[in-house]
Amino acid sequence: MAGYKLGEGYYDKAVLPIGSTEYHGEHLPFGTDTLVADSLAAALTDRVEGMLKLPVLPFGMSEHYSSFPMVITLDTTTLIGVLKEVMNSLNAHGIKRLIVINGHDGNIPALHAASMEYRKAHPEFKVAALEAWWITAGELLPRGTFEAWGGIGHAGEGETSMMLRVAPELVNMSKAKGHIPTLPEHIQVTWLFSEITPYGVTGDPTKATSEKGIMMWDALVEKLVSFVEEMDRNAWEIDKKK
Repeated sequence: MAGYKLGEGYYDKAVLPIGSTEYHGEHLPFGTDTLVADSLAAALTDRVEGMLKLPVLPFGMSEHYSSFPMVITLDTTTLIGVLKEVMNSLNAHGIKRLIVINGHDGNIPALHAASMEYRKAHPEFKVAALEAWWITAGELLPRGTFEAWGGIGHAGEGETSMMLRVAPELVNMSKAKGHIPTLPEHIQVTWLFSEITPYGVTGDPTKATSEKGIMMWDALVEKLVSFVEEMDRNAWEIDKKK
């Protein structure tokens, strides 16, 4: 089996957390997406043998949030290149299995493109991703867990709850306020963030609680661990006979 020996450890797979540096309202830190992704990656590494945790990538594609200072952003082309170079570096050292934990919506197109393009050129390299934890968490928890807008939103109920689990000392609930925009159904419109919220927040962070954050975090970690364990049992291959 391919892998890489580092110190006393032997690694055959890696986890890459990627986030962003952008405004998350007055109540959350700029590094919210980065902190959440990094915490999930650390938990996965603690639970899964042979998993190498890579340093978190703190910058993503945040152009659409840039009307609210301060945003540090990469463009999509740059992010695609960075992700492919990370994959190539791992591959060169014999680590051919990568799971990405993404904390930011603007990174998803780059993650799709980089993964598909790199795998086409290097089919021996396997890539998986938790690309939108804020959606997945809502799907894993009981219906009715969230009180506003299904818990989604930028710095809204779900994300604020997660931060109350991950780094409560960085959350100031006294400054939490949100806005739930009325958006068209079924058809996706490319909005600049300033066009749909006056506060740099969507959803309702005032409904956030640490209890909801614990439920979300625990459910996501269990899903990540069970996924990787199952993939390892199947050598990261799909049984096409089923």
